[in-house]
Amino acid sequence: MLSQSLRFRTGSRLLSKHNALSQLRTLIAAPKPGSGPLMSRRSDRALPSVRGTNRWLRTLPAFLLIVTASTLAIFNYQKSSSSVVSSTLYAIRTNAEAREALGDEVYFASKVPWIRGELNQLHGRINISFWVKGTKAKGLMRFRSERKTRMGYFETLEWSLTMEDGRTLQLLRPQSSGPLPQSIEDDMIREAAV
Repeated sequence: MLSQSLRFRTGSRLLSKHNALSQLRTLIAAPKPGSGPLMSRRSDRALPSVRGTNRWLRTLPAFLLIVTASTLAIFNYQKSSSSVVSSTLYAIRTNAEAREALGDEVYFASKVPWIRGELNQLHGRINISFWVKGTKAKGLMRFRSERKTRMGYFETLEWSLTMEDGRTLQLLRPQSSGPLPQSIEDDMIREAAV
């Protein structure tokens, strides 16, 4: 019993000496700018001061602007690479009235086309417009189509080309249900019936 209390006292005395030694060690300050690299660091070094900088408040508007612009660009790219846009562009190229008004080599008016409107094939609503140009002129192509029932076909309601001078060409033929030439539409209807 005496030996246990002696060991305890001796151990506590050693422990308190160890604590006293560790408290006497000097702390190493954080490096200052231009003081050179630290080759080794002690684990009990002083931490750098934490300043209440609000640098993120200055960069937040720029970040939000970049995220918004990127999101709009991604959605516009999705629209421009859609089969609806490429089909209507093909249909304009093959339409005699549009070729006469626009000329040859009909394509988007700008290198990065901006597709305006809604392109929602899932819910059956397509209402888009974009600028096209040819060798003669430039015009705004509008295409609007709806699907009345969930499993029904799309019905084209408007397909027009508004030229820069203000005249509007109605490209949708009354007997047709879409912008593709009649022979292609007939082939599609026959394939769907088989």
